[in-house]
Amino acid sequence: MIGRLATRTGILVASLLVASIAVFLIMAVLPGDPATVKLGVNANPAQVEELRHQFGTDRPLVAQYLSWAGGLVRGSFGTSYLTNAAVGPQITAKIQVTLWLVVLALIVAVVLAVPLGILAAVRSRRADGAALAGVSQLGMAVPSFILAILLIDVFAVRLHWVPSGGWVPPTAGPGPFLKQVALPVLSLGLIQAALLSRYVRSATLDVLREDYLRTARAKGLSPGRAFLRHGLRNAAIPVVTVLGLQLAALLIDAIVIEKVFVIPGLGSLLLTSVSNRDLLLVQGIVMVLVGAVLVINYVVDLAYLAIDPRLRRSA
Repeated sequence: MIGRLATRTGILVASLLVASIAVFLIMAVLPGDPATVKLGVNANPAQVEELRHQFGTDRPLVAQYLSWAGGLVRGSFGTSYLTNAAVGPQITAKIQVTLWLVVLALIVAVVLAVPLGILAAVRSRRADGAALAGVSQLGMAVPSFILAILLIDVFAVRLHWVPSGGWVPPTAGPGPFLKQVALPVLSLGLIQAALLSRYVRSATLDVLREDYLRTARAKGLSPGRAFLRHGLRNAAIPVVTVLGLQLAALLIDAIVIEKVFVIPGLGSLLLTSVSNRDLLLVQGIVMVLVGAVLVINYVVDLAYLAIDPRLRRSA
């Protein structure tokens, strides 16, 4: 068990190292010079060279990478080329907003998808089970930003139940906060619930066909108790995999949804920094997103060990 944990941790560290190199090189080959962007195209060449020296962009790429990566290890993302503000605090302030959306959307997705997916599997040969499967299939085909526009039109424009955009922090109270985030959270969560319910249905159907479940029912257990005691863990393994992928996808989808609802999260900061060509800020945001995806996969991998005892014995 300890050996497997050490191996997975080593893979995570190596993946983060490779990801940091890839992110740095991609940003390095993008057109545009931070010094020229800050001073303007009509700037004196001597001033541009002096500013490049201050930024450190006149050094070899290896030296620039080692300086940036060393800062990441110490928890520093550097200083913005354009605003001279520290990059780390800007990302920290915005990612809190994005995480609220992602976590609440994931809760909505799980709360809806797990019972509906199991119900669709148990009643797969009946009309209501087929209807649930059809609705989930339709939900998977709808982009989150299209659903967001529809929700705004119905619940904000026509019914005036909730605001159409903006942000209220949780410190303002649970009522105003939940009312403000209701539409963006539903825009993210309902689409993910449709996708997740398909996997829950498929995993449940596979387990229901297993011989050990038939044996448990033959010994007197009801179908529900037999599934909960002997089938739930096996059905959970593929679902946990999909949950990890969905959480990573939610981070990316939140960037679009934040733009639709004018929410000052990490997505808005990324789009603003791209338009301003603040490459060091863009580099930090992309690294945070890539690192989050890698850490999510790492946690999912560890969740397998917690769910399936056979993996712990084989470790």
